Amino acid sequence: MDAQASLEAWRAAGAYFDYRGYEIFYRTGGEWEDADKPVLILIHGFPTASWDWVRLWDDLCQTYRVAALDMIGFGFSDKPARYAYSIMDQADLHDAFLAHLGVSACHLFVHDYGDTVGQELLARFLEQGEQATVTLESVCFLNGGLFPEQHRATATQKLLHSPLGPLVSRLMNRHRFAKGFGEVFGPDTQPDAAEMDAFWTLAKEKGGMPRIGHKLLGYIDDRREHRDRWVGALVKSTLPMCVIDGGLDPVSGAHMVERYRELVPNPDTLVLPHVGHYPHWEDPKAVLDGFVKFQSGIPKAR
Repeated sequence: MDAQASLEAWRAAGAYFDYRGYEIFYRTGGEWEDADKPVLILIHGFPTASWDWVRLWDDLCQTYRVAALDMIGFGFSDKPARYAYSIMDQADLHDAFLAHLGVSACHLFVHDYGDTVGQELLARFLEQGEQATVTLESVCFLNGGLFPEQHRATATQKLLHSPLGPLVSRLMNRHRFAKGFGEVFGPDTQPDAAEMDAFWTLAKEKGGMPRIGHKLLGYIDDRREHRDRWVGALVKSTLPMCVIDGGLDPVSGAHMVERYRELVPNPDTLVLPHVGHYPHWEDPKAVLDGFVKFQSGIPKAR
Protein backbone atom coordinates (compact mmCIF):
# COMPACT_ATOMS: atom_id res chain seq x y z
CA MET A 1 0.00 0.00 0.00
CA ASP A 2 1.45 3.38 -0.96
CA ALA A 3 1.66 6.22 1.54
CA GLN A 4 -1.43 8.13 0.43
CA ALA A 5 -3.55 4.98 0.38
CA SER A 6 -2.20 4.05 3.82
CA LEU A 7 -3.12 7.49 5.16
CA GLU A 8 -6.63 7.30 3.73
CA ALA A 9 -7.10 3.80 5.14
CA TRP A 10 -5.95 5.10 8.53
CA ARG A 11 -8.50 7.88 8.39
CA ALA A 12 -11.31 5.57 7.26
CA ALA A 13 -10.66 3.21 10.18
CA GLY A 14 -10.79 6.02 12.75
CA ALA A 15 -13.48 7.73 14.77
CA TYR A 16 -14.04 11.06 16.52
CA PHE A 17 -14.91 12.19 20.01
CA ASP A 18 -15.71 15.60 21.40
CA TYR A 19 -13.22 17.62 23.42
CA ARG A 20 -14.31 21.09 24.50
CA GLY A 21 -16.56 21.34 21.47
CA TYR A 22 -13.90 20.20 18.98
CA GLU A 23 -13.69 16.96 17.00
CA ILE A 24 -10.71 14.79 17.88
CA PHE A 25 -9.70 11.96 15.56
CA TYR A 26 -8.55 8.67 17.04
CA ARG A 27 -7.80 5.05 16.19
CA THR A 28 -8.14 1.90 18.24
CA GLY A 29 -6.87 -1.55 17.44
CA GLY A 30 -6.43 -4.96 19.02
CA GLU A 31 -9.14 -6.92 20.79
CA TRP A 32 -10.81 -4.35 23.03
CA GLU A 33 -13.36 -6.92 24.17
CA ASP A 34 -10.50 -8.88 25.79
CA ALA A 35 -10.07 -7.17 29.17
CA ASP A 36 -6.99 -9.28 29.90
CA LYS A 37 -4.97 -7.60 27.14
CA PRO A 38 -3.00 -4.57 28.37
CA VAL A 39 -3.80 -1.12 27.01
CA LEU A 40 -1.11 0.77 25.11
CA ILE A 41 -1.56 4.49 24.37
CA LEU A 42 0.56 5.93 21.54
CA ILE A 43 1.24 9.68 21.54
CA HIS A 44 2.61 11.31 18.39
CA GLY A 45 4.99 14.20 17.81
CA PHE A 46 5.19 17.58 16.04
CA PRO A 47 4.26 18.33 13.28
CA THR A 48 2.64 15.03 12.32
CA ALA A 49 -0.09 12.83 13.82
CA SER A 50 -1.10 9.33 14.93
CA TRP A 51 -0.40 7.92 11.44
CA ASP A 52 3.28 8.06 12.47
CA TRP A 53 2.65 4.75 14.25
CA VAL A 54 1.28 2.89 11.22
CA ARG A 55 4.42 0.80 10.72
CA LEU A 56 4.20 -0.59 14.26
CA TRP A 57 0.42 -0.72 14.51
CA ASP A 58 -0.40 -4.26 13.39
CA ASP A 59 2.39 -5.80 15.45
CA LEU A 60 1.42 -3.87 18.59
CA CYS A 61 -2.23 -4.84 18.13
CA GLN A 62 -1.26 -8.51 18.41
CA THR A 63 -0.38 -8.04 22.08
CA TYR A 64 -2.15 -4.88 23.23
CA ARG A 65 -5.39 -3.01 23.04
CA VAL A 66 -3.92 0.00 21.24
CA ALA A 67 -5.25 3.55 20.98
CA ALA A 68 -3.88 6.77 19.52
CA LEU A 69 -5.36 10.17 18.77
CA ASP A 70 -4.41 13.19 16.71
CA MET A 71 -3.89 15.91 19.29
CA ILE A 72 -5.86 19.10 18.86
CA GLY A 73 -4.14 21.16 16.19
CA PHE A 74 -2.70 18.08 14.46
CA GLY A 75 -3.63 15.60 11.73
CA PHE A 76 -7.33 14.97 11.20
CA SER A 77 -8.43 16.63 14.45
CA ASP A 78 -9.81 20.16 14.59
CA LYS A 79 -7.29 22.99 14.36
CA PRO A 80 -8.92 26.12 15.76
CA ALA A 81 -7.09 29.34 14.99
CA ARG A 82 -8.08 30.95 18.27
CA TYR A 83 -6.93 28.40 20.80
CA ALA A 84 -4.39 28.33 23.62
CA TYR A 85 -2.32 25.34 22.52
CA SER A 86 -0.23 23.92 25.36
CA ILE A 87 1.23 20.70 26.69
CA MET A 88 -1.01 20.94 29.74
CA ASP A 89 -4.08 21.07 27.51
CA GLN A 90 -2.88 18.13 25.42
CA ALA A 91 -2.46 16.16 28.66
CA ASP A 92 -6.02 17.15 29.59
CA LEU A 93 -7.09 15.89 26.18
CA HIS A 94 -5.47 12.52 26.86
CA ASP A 95 -7.14 12.34 30.27
CA ALA A 96 -10.47 12.90 28.48
CA PHE A 97 -9.53 10.29 25.86
CA LEU A 98 -8.78 7.66 28.50
CA ALA A 99 -12.11 8.42 30.17
CA HIS A 100 -13.86 8.16 26.79
CA LEU A 101 -12.34 4.71 26.27
CA GLY A 102 -13.02 3.61 29.84
CA VAL A 103 -9.33 2.88 30.48
CA SER A 104 -8.23 2.33 34.09
CA ALA A 105 -4.62 1.26 33.44
CA CYS A 106 -2.26 1.68 30.49
CA HIS A 107 1.27 1.76 29.15
CA LEU A 108 2.50 4.83 27.25
CA PHE A 109 4.61 4.78 24.07
CA VAL A 110 5.43 8.37 23.13
CA HIS A 111 7.42 10.42 20.63
CA ASP A 112 8.78 13.99 20.39
CA TYR A 113 6.03 16.47 21.44
CA GLY A 114 4.29 13.39 22.80
CA ASP A 115 7.27 12.79 25.14
CA THR A 116 6.45 16.03 26.91
CA VAL A 117 2.76 15.15 27.13
CA GLY A 118 3.86 11.81 28.55
CA GLN A 119 6.03 13.57 31.14
CA GLU A 120 3.05 15.63 32.29
CA LEU A 121 0.85 12.53 32.49
CA LEU A 122 3.59 10.87 34.52
CA ALA A 123 3.86 13.89 36.83
CA ARG A 124 0.09 13.83 37.41
CA PHE A 125 0.14 10.13 38.16
CA LEU A 126 2.94 10.54 40.70
CA GLU A 127 1.06 13.42 42.36
CA GLN A 128 -2.25 11.59 42.52
CA GLY A 129 -0.86 8.35 43.90
CA GLU A 130 -3.60 6.00 45.01
CA GLN A 131 -6.20 8.58 43.98
CA ALA A 132 -5.25 8.31 40.31
CA THR A 133 -8.15 7.36 38.06
CA VAL A 134 -5.76 5.75 35.55
CA THR A 135 -2.75 3.69 36.58
CA LEU A 136 0.34 4.20 34.46
CA GLU A 137 2.19 0.92 34.11
CA SER A 138 5.20 1.95 32.02
CA VAL A 139 6.49 4.66 29.69
CA CYS A 140 8.67 4.23 26.60
CA PHE A 141 10.06 7.42 25.09
CA LEU A 142 11.20 7.86 21.51
CA ASN A 143 13.23 10.89 20.38
CA GLY A 144 11.98 13.98 22.16
CA GLY A 145 12.96 17.04 24.18
CA LEU A 146 12.95 15.45 27.62
CA PHE A 147 15.45 18.08 28.80
CA PRO A 148 14.96 21.59 27.37
CA GLU A 149 18.62 22.42 27.86
CA GLN A 150 19.50 19.64 25.40
CA HIS A 151 16.81 20.39 22.79
CA ARG A 152 18.29 21.71 19.54
CA ALA A 153 15.51 23.24 17.48
CA THR A 154 15.74 23.13 13.68
CA ALA A 155 15.99 26.34 11.68
CA THR A 156 12.32 26.00 10.69
CA GLN A 157 11.26 25.54 14.31
CA LYS A 158 13.27 28.59 15.35
CA LEU A 159 11.59 30.70 12.67
CA LEU A 160 8.12 29.45 13.58
CA HIS A 161 8.81 30.25 17.23
CA SER A 162 10.15 33.73 16.47
CA PRO A 163 8.16 36.96 15.96
CA LEU A 164 8.14 35.98 12.27
CA GLY A 165 6.22 32.81 13.14
CA PRO A 166 2.80 33.87 11.77
CA LEU A 167 4.36 34.90 8.46
CA VAL A 168 6.45 31.72 8.23
CA SER A 169 3.31 29.64 8.83
CA ARG A 170 1.40 31.46 6.08
CA LEU A 171 4.26 30.99 3.63
CA MET A 172 4.70 27.29 4.39
CA ASN A 173 4.24 25.03 1.38
CA ARG A 174 5.08 21.46 0.50
CA HIS A 175 8.62 22.31 -0.65
CA ARG A 176 9.53 24.29 2.46
CA PHE A 177 7.90 21.70 4.71
CA ALA A 178 9.80 18.83 3.09
CA LYS A 179 13.11 20.67 3.31
CA GLY A 180 12.74 21.34 7.03
CA PHE A 181 11.15 18.02 7.91
CA GLY A 182 13.75 16.01 6.02
CA GLU A 183 16.54 17.52 8.12
CA VAL A 184 15.59 15.44 11.17
CA PHE A 185 15.73 12.05 9.42
CA GLY A 186 18.86 10.01 8.91
CA PRO A 187 20.57 10.45 5.52
CA ASP A 188 19.78 6.88 4.49
CA THR A 189 16.25 6.73 5.93
CA GLN A 190 14.58 9.76 4.36
CA PRO A 191 10.86 9.65 3.53
CA ASP A 192 10.25 9.14 -0.16
CA ALA A 193 8.24 11.65 -2.18
CA ALA A 194 4.90 9.90 -1.59
CA GLU A 195 5.52 9.65 2.15
CA MET A 196 6.47 13.31 2.33
CA ASP A 197 3.27 14.17 0.43
CA ALA A 198 1.29 12.27 3.07
CA PHE A 199 3.05 14.01 5.96
CA TRP A 200 2.34 17.38 4.31
CA THR A 201 -1.30 16.37 3.85
CA LEU A 202 -1.55 15.82 7.62
CA ALA A 203 0.13 19.13 8.42
CA LYS A 204 -2.10 21.23 6.15
CA GLU A 205 -5.37 19.34 6.79
CA LYS A 206 -8.14 21.74 7.88
CA GLY A 207 -5.86 24.68 7.14
CA GLY A 208 -3.50 23.67 9.93
CA MET A 209 0.08 24.63 9.15
CA PRO A 210 -0.64 27.91 7.32
CA ARG A 211 -2.81 29.15 10.22
CA ILE A 212 -1.48 27.65 13.43
CA GLY A 213 1.95 26.13 12.81
CA HIS A 214 3.61 28.87 14.85
CA LYS A 215 1.13 28.45 17.73
CA LEU A 216 1.98 24.77 18.16
CA LEU A 217 5.60 25.74 18.87
CA GLY A 218 4.52 27.06 22.25
CA TYR A 219 5.69 23.72 23.62
CA ILE A 220 9.25 25.10 23.57
CA ASP A 221 8.30 27.68 26.19
CA ASP A 222 6.21 25.10 28.07
CA ARG A 223 9.25 22.87 28.42
CA ARG A 224 11.32 25.67 29.89
CA GLU A 225 8.60 26.85 32.25
CA HIS A 226 7.82 23.38 33.59
CA ARG A 227 11.31 21.94 33.36
CA ASP A 228 11.60 21.11 37.06
CA ARG A 229 8.19 19.42 37.10
CA TRP A 230 8.73 17.32 34.00
CA VAL A 231 12.37 16.39 34.55
CA GLY A 232 11.51 15.78 38.20
CA ALA A 233 8.90 13.25 37.14
CA LEU A 234 11.57 11.29 35.27
CA VAL A 235 14.00 11.40 38.16
CA LYS A 236 11.45 10.50 40.86
CA SER A 237 9.49 7.84 39.00
CA THR A 238 9.80 4.20 39.99
CA LEU A 239 7.72 3.09 37.00
CA PRO A 240 9.42 1.01 34.32
CA MET A 241 10.73 3.51 31.75
CA CYS A 242 12.99 3.30 28.73
CA VAL A 243 14.29 5.49 25.92
CA ILE A 244 14.67 4.26 22.34
CA ASP A 245 16.47 6.94 20.36
CA GLY A 246 17.62 7.52 16.81
CA GLY A 247 21.20 8.63 17.35
CA LEU A 248 21.47 10.71 14.15
CA ASP A 249 18.65 13.03 15.18
CA PRO A 250 20.04 16.60 15.28
CA VAL A 251 17.21 17.75 17.57
CA SER A 252 17.10 15.14 20.32
CA GLY A 253 19.47 12.36 19.36
CA ALA A 254 22.41 10.80 21.16
CA HIS A 255 23.07 13.98 23.15
CA MET A 256 19.60 13.74 24.71
CA VAL A 257 20.26 10.13 25.73
CA GLU A 258 23.51 11.16 27.38
CA ARG A 259 21.61 13.64 29.53
CA TYR A 260 18.99 11.02 30.37
CA ARG A 261 21.72 8.67 31.55
CA GLU A 262 23.20 11.43 33.71
CA LEU A 263 19.98 12.37 35.49
CA VAL A 264 17.66 9.35 35.58
CA PRO A 265 18.43 6.54 38.04
CA ASN A 266 18.99 3.09 36.49
CA PRO A 267 18.48 4.35 32.93
CA ASP A 268 17.23 1.87 30.35
CA THR A 269 18.26 3.21 26.94
CA LEU A 270 18.71 1.97 23.39
CA VAL A 271 20.40 4.13 20.76
CA LEU A 272 19.86 3.23 17.12
CA PRO A 273 22.93 4.80 15.49
CA HIS A 274 21.71 4.64 11.89
CA VAL A 275 18.41 6.57 12.14
CA GLY A 276 17.19 10.03 13.05
CA HIS A 277 14.26 11.68 14.78
CA TYR A 278 11.51 9.27 13.62
CA PRO A 279 12.97 5.85 14.52
CA HIS A 280 9.55 4.17 14.43
CA TRP A 281 9.26 5.28 10.80
CA GLU A 282 12.89 4.86 9.78
CA ASP A 283 13.49 1.41 11.31
CA PRO A 284 10.23 0.08 12.79
CA LYS A 285 11.63 -3.42 13.33
CA ALA A 286 14.48 -2.19 15.52
CA VAL A 287 12.08 -0.05 17.52
CA LEU A 288 9.60 -2.89 17.91
CA ASP A 289 12.36 -5.26 19.02
CA GLY A 290 13.55 -2.72 21.59
CA PHE A 291 10.04 -2.09 22.87
CA VAL A 292 9.26 -5.81 23.17
CA LYS A 293 12.51 -6.38 25.08
CA PHE A 294 11.66 -3.50 27.44
CA GLN A 295 8.16 -4.79 28.05
CA SER A 296 9.36 -8.35 28.61
CA GLY A 297 11.43 -7.13 31.53
CA ILE A 298 8.46 -5.64 33.38
CA PRO A 299 7.34 -7.96 36.20
CA LYS A 300 3.72 -9.01 35.83
CA ALA A 301 3.08 -6.40 33.11
CA ARG A 302 -0.60 -6.16 32.29
